[in-house]
Amino acid sequence: MSGSLVQHHLLFAACVILATFTQSLTGFAFGLVLLGLVAAFHLAPLPVAANVVTVMVLANAALLVRRLPALPRRLLLPSFGSSLAGVALGACLLAWLSDHAIGAARIALGIAILACSVLLVIQTRTRTQLSSPGAFAFFGAVSGVMGGVFASAGPPMVFHLYRQPLDRLVVRDTLVLLFAVNAVLRLLIVLAQGRFDAASLMLSLEALPLVLLVTWLVRRYPPDWPPAAMRGAVFALLLAAGASLLLPVTHEPAVTSPSPIQPR
Repeated sequence: MSGSLVQHHLLFAACVILATFTQSLTGFAFGLVLLGLVAAFHLAPLPVAANVVTVMVLANAALLVRRLPALPRRLLLPSFGSSLAGVALGACLLAWLSDHAIGAARIALGIAILACSVLLVIQTRTRTQLSSPGAFAFFGAVSGVMGGVFASAGPPMVFHLYRQPLDRLVVRDTLVLLFAVNAVLRLLIVLAQGRFDAASLMLSLEALPLVLLVTWLVRRYPPDWPPAAMRGAVFALLLAAGASLLLPVTHEPAVTSPSPIQPR
C-alpha cells in the first residue's frame, strides 16, 4: 500500500471519528458530517459514502432498538409509511444523479448540510398539542427522501419530533427505529441495483470498529461542554462542510472513476 493511499485511509478514519463524535453530541449528524467531509476531500464517490452511512446506521440501531416506540398509532403509520416511500424515491433519484448529474447531487448535499446546520441552532418552542398525522407524514417523507439520497434521514424528523409534547425517550425510540427501517429498505434497494460495491464493503468494515469505539468512549466519558458550546461547534463543522461542497472551485470526480481509496 503506497504512502498516499495510507494517508487517504487515515484521513477517512479521521472523518469517521469526527462524524461519530458529532453524532454522539447531536444524535443525528453522523451521515451529514461524514458525507460532507468525504465529498470535500474527494475520498470516495458520494454513493459509496452513502452506503457506508447506511451500514453504520444499521449497526447503531442493532445496539439500541429494543421495542416499538410509544408514539400514538395514528401518527406511527403516516410517519413510517411516508418515510419508506421517500427512501425508495430518494434511492432511485441518487442512482439517476450518479449516472447523469453527480454535480447536482453534490450541490444538493451542500444545501442540505447548510439547512440542517441552521436547524441545529434555531430555538423552537415545544408545541402544546401533537401535530396532525398529515404533518407527521410530510416530515416523514422529507426525511425519507434525504435517507434515500444521502442515507441521512435525521434532521427533518428530529426537528419535528423535538417540537412535540412527547417524552424524550419516546422521541429517541421513534427516531432510532425510523432510521433503522429506512436503512434496511435503502440497503435492499442499492443491493438490488447492484450499487453496493467492493469499495462500500471495504470502507464499511473500516468504519464499523471506529464508530463502535468512539460511541462507547463518548457515552463512558461524555465531554463536559455547555450545550450552547456543543451546538456552536457542530454548527461550525456543518457550515464548513456544506460550504466546501458549494464552492465553485471544487468538482466531484466521476463515479465510475476509482477514488483514492477504492479497490482497483
